[in-house]
Amino acid sequence: MIAGLHFVRKVRRNGGYRWYVYGWRGGPLILMADGAARPKLDSIALKKLADANEQQTNPIKRETTLGDLLDRWRGGGGADSGSPEWQALAASTRKTWNSQADAIEKRWGTTPLTVWNEPRMVSKVVKWRDSRSETPRAADIGVTVLRTLLDFGRLRGAVSINVAAKIPALYKNGARAEIIWTDEDMESFASQATALGQSHITDGLRLATLTGLRRQDLVTLTWDQVGEHALHKKALKQSRGKRRHTTIPRIPQLSLLLDELKTRARNPGVNTVLVNSFGQSWTGDGFGGSFNRIRDAADITHHDLDTGEQKKKHLHDVRGTFCTKLILANVTDQEAADIMGWSPDQVAGIRRVYVDQSSVIVAIGQRIARAL
Repeated sequence: MIAGLHFVRKVRRNGGYRWYVYGWRGGPLILMADGAARPKLDSIALKKLADANEQQTNPIKRETTLGDLLDRWRGGGGADSGSPEWQALAASTRKTWNSQADAIEKRWGTTPLTVWNEPRMVSKVVKWRDSRSETPRAADIGVTVLRTLLDFGRLRGAVSINVAAKIPALYKNGARAEIIWTDEDMESFASQATALGQSHITDGLRLATLTGLRRQDLVTLTWDQVGEHALHKKALKQSRGKRRHTTIPRIPQLSLLLDELKTRARNPGVNTVLVNSFGQSWTGDGFGGSFNRIRDAADITHHDLDTGEQKKKHLHDVRGTFCTKLILANVTDQEAADIMGWSPDQVAGIRRVYVDQSSVIVAIGQRIARAL
């Protein structure tokens, strides 16, 4: 075995192992391989190792690849490694992006960075995106990760252009602001949760309905962040490159729910508003998986009138439900947008579809009743 190599083993979701082999501790990634046994270096890895050693002794002759840029961007995969831009990402985002970065490493890792200054690479990236079209959302995230990586390189002079900058998305269901959870949906969810002996999961749905918080912010909300008149929380997910401070008004229904949630059994030292059946704080994935199982059992879907497609409703869609509550409380579109972290146009869309339209129908029914 070559002296100085640094091996990192990670457990994959399927229970297997993935190995990352670095030229030395803190050095460049030269091999990525799956399997239980420590991998052996192939000819490509040996060449990358030789090039890395050459770059150390003679940096003027350095030939940088996209894989090298990936290493500089996300580091060796440890919790505290990577560039400032990578560390600024939410942990959940890093987890998702890491798998896409691995796919980029596998496809493009050995290509010299000079190639990425050629406009013809646009068509290559589009072809790569199209080859993954069976999973359009994953394909789009892959392009997003590549675009962010190349922008990282552009700012450091590694590339002069970003060939992934204007590639459109395949996934057409990304804009879901028109989808909300109805009272019927929530009643069905609560009934199914109770039938399965998991009524505590309904607490998260009810809290989301009255706060509009994203999943990770829901499960990390603490009693220290609950004020007399509002909830004050720094969002864990970035919006337009910044972590937004969220202030959510404490409407009467929310106050009643919070009083109820205080009575939940919780272990000593647990200060989160939501707790699981063991009295512990939820993890984002733990709550999300449990929530989705109840949703699927209750068959809660949205019927797309344009395509006829049935789409599963997401926890994130509950934010639209909260928006309707703000509108019905006579909050302006701008005020609702500030609370939601949306644009006023998005709020106006919710108003048109679920509030104004309903009011018009009610008014028509009243006129008909008076005429009969």
